[in-house]
Amino acid sequence: MTRKRQRNYLIIWTEGLLAKGKNTFSWKQLRKEFKDIDEQALISALRRLVQKRKAVSVYRGFYVILRPENYSKGIVSPILFIDPLMEYLERSYYVGLLSAALLHGSAHQHPQEFFVVTGLPQLHQTTKRGIKINFISRIDVPVKFLISRKVETGYIKVSSPELTAIDLIRYQNHIGGLNRAATVINELSESMEAQYFSDDLILETPVTFLQRLGYILENYSLKPYLGDKLFVDVSMIHGSLTRMPLKSGKGVGGYKTDKKWNLIINTEIEIDQ
Repeated sequence: MTRKRQRNYLIIWTEGLLAKGKNTFSWKQLRKEFKDIDEQALISALRRLVQKRKAVSVYRGFYVILRPENYSKGIVSPILFIDPLMEYLERSYYVGLLSAALLHGSAHQHPQEFFVVTGLPQLHQTTKRGIKINFISRIDVPVKFLISRKVETGYIKVSSPELTAIDLIRYQNHIGGLNRAATVINELSESMEAQYFSDDLILETPVTFLQRLGYILENYSLKPYLGDKLFVDVSMIHGSLTRMPLKSGKGVGGYKTDKKWNLIINTEIEIDQ
């Protein structure tokens, strides 16, 4: 019997991929594999596969194969397919912000949104069955500050705890603001080490983010000495600090200044317990 006459040929093929430890495929890959099948027939077979919840489209032309335990929800965690998806899109990336903090042990972080930092141009966010992947763009991806983390389906790239903390300040508007950033940094500080705030990391980070992070580490984290060490290193590399507001976009009149970090304390930090 030829594959043309086997109505379940896609199920058999995807089960074979799972047996090899692969849980994703693309339309391009599918078309190449079944080049003897009429394109419209293949599209129909793929549609049936999705309708049976054997697979789900997570990005245009890219599919995740669902195991039986995933059938009811119809989706798997992005952590299990983000690396092959980014390879498919030919983009450098890393898992960052709240998603990285969770991987580093911030126990209170269980966001419905999955955060991925990529290079330019901007990728549009995608939402599938209640799981949103938020793509955040930056000019360059700082490869030297990333960690490879083993997951069930292979390896993913994750920002180091120190880069994660910086990004929580840099992209605070994506996660709910400065208080949310400070709350996560408080938990994340348990995984941070002063030695990994390297000269290279300090040099590639705008000073204003380091000022705000240092102030939060010193005053609102489980390891206040991280802030002291960061102040010494930032001062040696950048010299005197320019006066900046703790909260950008808010007025500065009538507020005191933290003389050490040269920050105008124009907001009160509140840490969620």
